[in-house]
Amino acid sequence: MRNLSFFAGCTLGGLLVATSLAGDTISEKAKKLHFSSIVVDTHDDTTQLLLDPKFDLGERHSSGSIDIPRMKEGGLSAIFFSIWMPSKVTGPTAVQKALDQIDAVREQIRKHRKDLVMATTAGQIRQAHQDGQVAALIGVEGGHMISSDLGVLRMYAALGVRYITLTHSGNDEWADSSTDKPVHNGLTDFGKDVVREMNRLGVIVDISHVSDKTFYAALGVSKAPLFASHSSCRAICDAPRNMSDQMMKDLAAKGGVIQINYHVGFLSQEFRNAEKADPKINEAIAKEVSKRCGSDANEGCMLIEGDRVTREYVAKGVLPRVDYGKIIEHIDHAVKLAGVDHVGLGSDFDGANMPYGMEDATMLPKVTEALLQKGYSEGDVRKILGENTLRVMTDVERVSRELNSQK
Repeated sequence: MRNLSFFAGCTLGGLLVATSLAGDTISEKAKKLHFSSIVVDTHDDTTQLLLDPKFDLGERHSSGSIDIPRMKEGGLSAIFFSIWMPSKVTGPTAVQKALDQIDAVREQIRKHRKDLVMATTAGQIRQAHQDGQVAALIGVEGGHMISSDLGVLRMYAALGVRYITLTHSGNDEWADSSTDKPVHNGLTDFGKDVVREMNRLGVIVDISHVSDKTFYAALGVSKAPLFASHSSCRAICDAPRNMSDQMMKDLAAKGGVIQINYHVGFLSQEFRNAEKADPKINEAIAKEVSKRCGSDANEGCMLIEGDRVTREYVAKGVLPRVDYGKIIEHIDHAVKLAGVDHVGLGSDFDGANMPYGMEDATMLPKVTEALLQKGYSEGDVRKILGENTLRVMTDVERVSRELNSQK
């Protein structure tokens, strides 16, 4: 697989008008479209880095994918910071760790008021874009963090959380994960109550990571559209974390959006096959990451080093190279199945292995260029970049108002 090259299609007075971005050419047309659009990324794991008191989101960093300078350079208008911990962390410990992460995000917003603004609504994202600020939002990645308590769910919503992923990689007490042995037949009765309360609170129901049965149970219960904050297409890469063609159609039929994930293991069947063919590769990578980060390593170090070590294995030819064109392939497939109104972007920056050419937020204009090259209209590109996500948010807000107006 070779890296895609995109060439400018706009000329002025016979001269090519373009900018170069990491070896690729971004046309003036793509630049104008990208930087005038609202670009929303619905899933970033940078929060793990924010837990380090020495980490300053305002500084440009040489590692990782997200910081304020690079978000602005890449035209990222709004970012959902993920609150995450392993599924095995439960109960009061999970709640406290989640609160610590929420606080870390809010503190970075406070420290960088000129560049960042807390947002909880589609309208606030639009206002931030107009004001030249990056809108910062919060999503909780795993229902295990509510500790089976609707009061905790309400507390998170009050602190600004605007989506909750029903599960992470393991089942929680009331919902089945796509990567665990099913025990709840999808959602328990309490799990359905969680979905209903999320609807009332105006919190988006996120179905990334959940089992197919959990997806359909949530889809049946929710009065508001759902989204997959960071999932890709199972037809292209047969990972259980990805969505089947039928699931995407059914998600779209109820107004939802699939936000395409950039992780190479969800983009490329070739990469996934290589991992599965030799489990010792991932064991060796994990061992090397632990060596670099130390036995008491924080998750931020492990996520960044995991990506770095994986790239070293690609350079050695142990794992196949995956280029960012695969992101466009998944977007295009999802559009053909679900419709252009139901596809968005959920990178998984700072939490996964990025494809070559999409190492950080500065590379985002390549998505716009690639979609224009494939013949997408400017209006449709704007939808994929962020307008579809804003529509889902607006619909979720409306349903919340309606439910709260009922006696």
